[in-house]
Amino acid sequence: MQQASLPLNEMTIAEKIVAMNQIWDDLMRNPDDIPSPEWHKEVLSARAKRVQNGEAHFKDFDSVKSELRSDFK
Repeated sequence: MQQASLPLNEMTIAEKIVAMNQIWDDLMRNPDDIPSPEWHKEVLSARAKRVQNGEAHFKDFDSVKSELRSDFK
């Protein structure tokens, strides 16, 4: 595998963010090609089990946004 090299010390934060977004967009063209570590599967399985057992509690996104906004006012 060829190692890429970026002039990170010379790049602005904005340039680094653009580069990260370009890399992410490229990776997402073929997401099935990205291997998932075994621990991801274990975490997802444990979370699914909590949902099945009724142990997981959920909030809708609008409620969470509202709570966060009130916390940071």
